[in-house]
Amino acid sequence: MKKALLFINGEAPKSIPDLSGYDLIACTDGAFHYLKKLKFPLDKLNFISGDFDSHKIEEEIIQQSQNYDFEIIETPDQNKTDFHKALEIIIEKGFENIDVYGASGGEQDHFLGNLSVAFAFKDKTNLRFFDEYSSYYFIPKKFTISDVRGKMISLMPFPIAKNIETKGLKWPLYKEDLILGERIGTRNVAENQEVSLKYKEGDLLIFVGK
Repeated sequence: MKKALLFINGEAPKSIPDLSGYDLIACTDGAFHYLKKLKFPLDKLNFISGDFDSHKIEEEIIQQSQNYDFEIIETPDQNKTDFHKALEIIIEKGFENIDVYGASGGEQDHFLGNLSVAFAFKDKTNLRFFDEYSSYYFIPKKFTISDVRGKMISLMPFPIAKNIETKGLKWPLYKEDLILGERIGTRNVAENQEVSLKYKEGDLLIFVGK
């Protein structure tokens, strides 16, 4: 199963994740600055995309592209975020399984915007975010996750998830609803190695702590 890795311009990871399991690796132009600081191996990069609104970054990327075999894809459409446009490129290249770093941290409107983009693509991709605190992603109506005993599990309705049942959590749900602004399911704990859940209506975002 082909898998893509995308870096976007939020909080940089503390270290470079294991790249061996990815068939395509990309970044937005805004993420390039922290990849360089992390000494990211640019020979592993397949493309850089963005509107390149900083001439300094654009010149540096063009210079680096002369030394390494990555593609530069300019995406000037200001009606979409660089994250949104990068996802469109990755999907067009035939990838559905996409891991994303750099979606959180920094300016929080960017974080909320990234969640909105993920929501728009949830039926087209298996998209997962990673940061220094957790992984998080939208989950299907029936879902199971393994190797999580002792980890923090939070369930966030987007904006409503109905008739939720869970197994393996310290505070289980029995055919209950979560509604943004009324009741959410944050800071639960996995008591078992495996946690399963199902729900009937709406959309649910899960956060799995490290």
